[in-house]
Amino acid sequence: MCGIVGVRSFDGAPDLDLAIRMLSRVPHRGPDGSGLFRDEHVALGHARLAIIDADGGAQPMGNADGSVWVTFNGEIFNYVELRRELIGLGHRFVSASDTEVIVHAWEQWREDCFERFNGQWALAIWERGSRRLILCRDRLGVRPLYFTRDRHRLLFASEVKSLLADPRLPRAFDRVGLAETMTFWSTVAPRTVFAGIRQLPPGHVAIIDERGERLFPFWQPDFPERGTEPLQDLTQNTAAVRDRVVEAVRLRFLRSDVPVGAYLSGGLDSAITAAVIARYTDVPLQTFSLRFADADFDEGAFQSVMAARLGTEHHEVTVRAGDIGAAFPEVVRHAEAPMLRAAPVPMFLLSGLAREHGYKVVVTGEGADEVFAGYDLFREARLREFLARDPDSRIRARGLELLYPWLARSPGAAPAFAREFFGRHLDAADPALSHRPRWDTTSALLRMTVPHPDWESDVTAGLLERMPPSHRRWDPLSRAQWLEMSTLLPGYILASQGDRMLMAHSVEGRFPFLDRDVVDLAGRLPGRHKLQGLDEKHILKRAFADLLPDEILTRPKQPYRAPDAAAFFGADPPPWIEEATRPEAVAAAGIFQPRAVAALVAKCRRTGGVRMSNTDNMRILAVLSTQLLHRQFIDGDGSSPADHAPAEPMTVTDLVTTR
Repeated sequence: MCGIVGVRSFDGAPDLDLAIRMLSRVPHRGPDGSGLFRDEHVALGHARLAIIDADGGAQPMGNADGSVWVTFNGEIFNYVELRRELIGLGHRFVSASDTEVIVHAWEQWREDCFERFNGQWALAIWERGSRRLILCRDRLGVRPLYFTRDRHRLLFASEVKSLLADPRLPRAFDRVGLAETMTFWSTVAPRTVFAGIRQLPPGHVAIIDERGERLFPFWQPDFPERGTEPLQDLTQNTAAVRDRVVEAVRLRFLRSDVPVGAYLSGGLDSAITAAVIARYTDVPLQTFSLRFADADFDEGAFQSVMAARLGTEHHEVTVRAGDIGAAFPEVVRHAEAPMLRAAPVPMFLLSGLAREHGYKVVVTGEGADEVFAGYDLFREARLREFLARDPDSRIRARGLELLYPWLARSPGAAPAFAREFFGRHLDAADPALSHRPRWDTTSALLRMTVPHPDWESDVTAGLLERMPPSHRRWDPLSRAQWLEMSTLLPGYILASQGDRMLMAHSVEGRFPFLDRDVVDLAGRLPGRHKLQGLDEKHILKRAFADLLPDEILTRPKQPYRAPDAAAFFGADPPPWIEEATRPEAVAAAGIFQPRAVAALVAKCRRTGGVRMSNTDNMRILAVLSTQLLHRQFIDGDGSSPADHAPAEPMTVTDLVTTR
């Protein structure tokens, strides 16, 4: 991965010093070099993590006559096939990079080129003749892209901290963005938590020219009408899933000029990706795992089983609660968003482990839960739909006791509570029936906030208005998947817990389950093939049963978790907590009520953060991360002492000074 920045000026040549400052804020995204291009209207910047064609892939990159320039963060995994096709159409290449494929693909197909890309990207294309700036982001939002504009200029960048290199940019929270975060766990693009700063929605293109700004999708999640799914044969579908996933893993493992490792969590998804690498390539594999000192969170036994099965060279880092508290401020600075869980912190430490062993690229299992229906939320929704047909049935309600077996206080341990909690909002016509319990629980955080008109915004209604009209004919599981793909996946899994934690240590993550062809196939499968009864990811288990040990294949679904409140209020709490939660600091940030925060902090100190409720864990994480975010990005500008200059070697193409 890399980092990109840019300035589109509407009244004179862009400020080159500003572009350099923007680039200097993301050296972690590209430590292998940097580049700048400037003409009379635009400045493009690139921080490079060299993975493909280290010698010939420097950016920004232009075409033969200099009429088209691109700065690009990501990988186009099918660039070899596209290059071959473009050569057949008469294009001549001077490098072996996927970046040059983007340049020629734009020349050949213009906006239609993005549908042809199988990869993960955020990019900017500048057409000098037409003075058009084109921004594009991959289908599911693996790579980030932020922008802000006024009547004088538009700024874009991979991270918000680059935009804040402009001292004229106002710094304030967007209250609706915070309300979305305290409901969905993340904002919903194009909104962010920063006023005046937008993110390009996944699967979208923005074209900025003299006539204004045009935003449109080149891809959106879609599903067939329930009962008309074109692929009905389970055996044939299982074989197709196997073929698509194997090819997706091979593309991501082999298309690299540097070694590629693999994360191994102990769960099904990373076990499949690692097993495919071991079976279908002849390249030695190194694997990386998280261990936890607290046995309640540790999956080391399953990781060891899989590593031994595959014969990998295995590495692990053991995380203690104190490690999470110590690293949290730096993690928030990289995440650039409030967090309701501490889970991103161990992922930050894991990418550090990979980098310590010389790895720039890792394959991971993210996306399988959204694409193949693996979350407990989908099982919960299936049971709630069943209960909605006869809400008074005590027999039907007993099914709720099967949920969340990995929780110490699972619904099975309190069936009366389960019936009352999961029995709310049982409107079968509600397209968000699957998500109401989560959203209701999370939005309780807003009760701690300082009254503000924007808190009254119905963010759930706003999200549902964006659903395509065809959703009324989808399987309920498809509606639930659409909601996950539009909220948690891009905003949290791939951002706070994904790209930001990987790139903090200059590591690129590759996600085979988010491959274009895998997602397309999974979207056309009947819901019962993905969630059969309450067996999540049913077809995925069938497809790879021969590659996995029984311990992995049959283990109950257990989501990745980390210590939350206990990481901050143990025997030796980190010193920054006192400052962040002082009543004066809370009042200055203006988001949470100081008295409510003081009471919550006192409770955490009294209990050591142990055995806190789910809601209280979210509350304290929301408070701590938002307070840190205010200090770093509202009072400050998001920079760190290390952000002093773009990475060397640096190349500059300046058409303004060389004319």
